[in-house]
Amino acid sequence: MNTAMILVADDDRAIRTVLSQALGRLGHDVRTTGTAATLWQWIQDGAGDLVITDVVMPDQNGLDLIPRIRKLRPELRVIAMSAQNTLLTAVKANERGAFEYLPKPFDLNELVSVVGRALAARPEAASPVENGTEEKLPLIGRSAAMQEIYRTLARLMSTDLTVMINGASGTGKELVARALHTYGKRRNGPFVAVNMAAIPRELIESELFGHERGAFTGALQRSAGKFEQASGGTLFLDEIGDMPLEAQTRLLRVLQEGEYTTVGGRTPIRANVRIIAATHHDLRRLINQGLFREDLFYRLNVVPIRLPPLRERLDDIPELVAHFLDKAVKDGLPTKTISAEAIARLKQYRWPGNVRELENVVRRLAALHAEEVISSAAISSELVEMPSVPAESSGEPPPPANLAETIEQHLRHHFDTHPEGPPPGLYDRILAEVEKPLLSMTLAATRGNQVKAAIMLGINRNTLRKKIRDLDVHVMRNS
Repeated sequence: MNTAMILVADDDRAIRTVLSQALGRLGHDVRTTGTAATLWQWIQDGAGDLVITDVVMPDQNGLDLIPRIRKLRPELRVIAMSAQNTLLTAVKANERGAFEYLPKPFDLNELVSVVGRALAARPEAASPVENGTEEKLPLIGRSAAMQEIYRTLARLMSTDLTVMINGASGTGKELVARALHTYGKRRNGPFVAVNMAAIPRELIESELFGHERGAFTGALQRSAGKFEQASGGTLFLDEIGDMPLEAQTRLLRVLQEGEYTTVGGRTPIRANVRIIAATHHDLRRLINQGLFREDLFYRLNVVPIRLPPLRERLDDIPELVAHFLDKAVKDGLPTKTISAEAIARLKQYRWPGNVRELENVVRRLAALHAEEVISSAAISSELVEMPSVPAESSGEPPPPANLAETIEQHLRHHFDTHPEGPPPGLYDRILAEVEKPLLSMTLAATRGNQVKAAIMLGINRNTLRKKIRDLDVHVMRNS
């Protein structure tokens, strides 16, 4: 890494000290200040090869300074940091020309890596684009898992890259797709969503590509398909794993050639849409089963985004509950608050229905709970027993339940929470919920040794490696 002069602006003295010491040990000349005014004066004087600035400064918002820096010295890279860890902050940092956005608290090793990339990157002549983003939050949560999603989304806003969103039902896949559209360069075009699982197989091609009059029995007039309706905007293909193979072939042709024909039509129509697909299925498994085209998967999976289940982001529950209570009031329901004990009880639950299930519970309590403050007892009455995160206790741990009974109880919960029947993909979902902890515990027992873990499980090492990747299993390092 070449040495450089790095300008650091942060009103937190401890952060200035940590960055000065860490970057100084790498041989860099580091100047630190607690104000945006001093930082701007240094930049006007021509000092600095790189800027690291906080967003919330005592005299000015750091994001407002970035366009001025880009205009005066377009070659000067800016790394923005903020404790306001929302999607909006990440998007604004990206829009205004920041090289990278890092949420606080940041990982020092990651920051050092970003500094290295920023110093090695070539200067850009392009100016940042402002779009007057409104102060609204399409996604809620400040957990580490959500921060990584925010940063990924911010990088994708100015592109037309095809995105594949993978996540269990209720994790917010359509919210992510809408955020990509709302803050992207196609924001002035339409956002059209279509659920592949909700369309009869024989109508999917007509639904997507439209049809001409007389193309089939009942086609009394020309009808525009979703591709045409979404022209100039975004087409969101939800539950893409449920698309029939014959429709997959036509979709692949559109992605390859950039044009399509209506059912019964002969004149090619240029496709002018950004494609965002989503699924709760393991598409690689469907490929192995011959149910999904591998070439289509790679066309759609240009940028994969995995949405974590709620049980992996329990720290977001207080913010999510507050958001849903506010939303309930706007919908005419009584104003409610929630006790700390009730929040703790919510964090002990497994949440098989994810954020959607949490919202339903909160809205039901807002509508039906008589007291102004929602208590832990009220929460317990709503939730089926089977916490995913054991409550802290000084007593002896409960005896292990019979495995078959536990799985049966879990399955019963899936059906109890969906009286009309669980959404499609129950087999794969249950299998993943059992398989992932099995692999995690085995790898923990072997201290991350995959050869030993494969032998212990009785499976091929390559199979284990694929499952680790597909199920996103954490592997500890050998020590």
